[in-house]
Amino acid sequence: MRFPPKPASGFALRLAGLYAAIFVMTGIQLPFFPVWLKARGLDAGAIGVVLAIPMVVRVFAIPAAARAADRHEALRASIVVASCASVLGYVLVGAAQSYVAILVTYTLASLAFTPVMPLTETYALRGLSARGKAYGPVRLWGSAAFIAGSFAAGFAADAMPARDLIWLIAAATAIMALASFTLAPVSLAAAAEEQGAGRKSLLRDPMFIAVIAASSLIQASHAVYYGFSALQWRGIGLGGMAIAGLWALGVIAEIILFAVSGRLPPFLSPIMLIIIGGAGAALRWAVMAFDPPVAALPFLQVLHALSFGTTYLGALNFVARRAPPGQSATAQGHLAVVSGLVMAGATGLSGLLYAAFGGRAYAAMALAAVAGGACALVANNMTRRAPG
Repeated sequence: MRFPPKPASGFALRLAGLYAAIFVMTGIQLPFFPVWLKARGLDAGAIGVVLAIPMVVRVFAIPAAARAADRHEALRASIVVASCASVLGYVLVGAAQSYVAILVTYTLASLAFTPVMPLTETYALRGLSARGKAYGPVRLWGSAAFIAGSFAAGFAADAMPARDLIWLIAAATAIMALASFTLAPVSLAAAAEEQGAGRKSLLRDPMFIAVIAASSLIQASHAVYYGFSALQWRGIGLGGMAIAGLWALGVIAEIILFAVSGRLPPFLSPIMLIIIGGAGAALRWAVMAFDPPVAALPFLQVLHALSFGTTYLGALNFVARRAPPGQSATAQGHLAVVSGLVMAGATGLSGLLYAAFGGRAYAAMALAAVAGGACALVANNMTRRAPG
């Protein structure tokens, strides 16, 4: 595949390196952590619980980290501390033997890891904006690295016992921690001056609430896909490399979207992007609910550019524009926390639905996407009624 051009500035290059490290880790963890859990003897319901409960702890981890970063102007330091703690967390997960031990250690690992991405997003938006750089061409290096991580894990899943896959995740987390130390400092002087201009509560902003609800529901509609697609595809005879290839295809579509994101037409506002994402997700999961043939899976994977990509870009840019002065990390934290809570519920439910109905569980995900699209339409109507 042809990779995008190298980021031009030193700041962008180091940031792209961190994104790459984060997404190598998630490219291994998302498709194959459930495979490791199954190898440890957990059934579908238990896997759903393990994947869901750590998402709930985001409620504590992300707001605390975001407030500390805003209040103490310590974005870079917060990213470094969270990344290093993540390494220890995943080493403990790998050493865990029982279901309860896995649950506890994975919760601790998630407490450390979940703030890394929203803090990095805030760092990226602030630092790139100050340097006149676009976000998409830097962020897409994370998506490209996700493909590399997925293929590495797919190869490993075919070549090594599934019980050892956790150590790939731990090693990738260590690379992420090393990359965090290379980050350049971000000047927060302007943000500090703006804090005196007064604060308004984001949680009393109806449009902000509607957009967060929309994004969270659409992203949570991926729960069955994230938790059980690898198991389902293994069940129909696909090997690790084939599974990794399907995941990679979705991410390639996402990369293309990020690459052209700076040239999207003006009428594609952040809220409109979320509406498009909801429609794409509803279509994708509705078809998946009917157990489509293997030949149809690549076409459905391309819809990841809509179901995830446009939703992600729309929500991220809306929150960045809507955040009051001095609350950029806090605003991204609100988005991450609500998304995590909704995803936790969807993930826990997906385990029960998949155990009972198999691939038919995707029908519930299609309904979640429709609900998210409806929330985005409500937010879009608010923009039309807004004065001026």
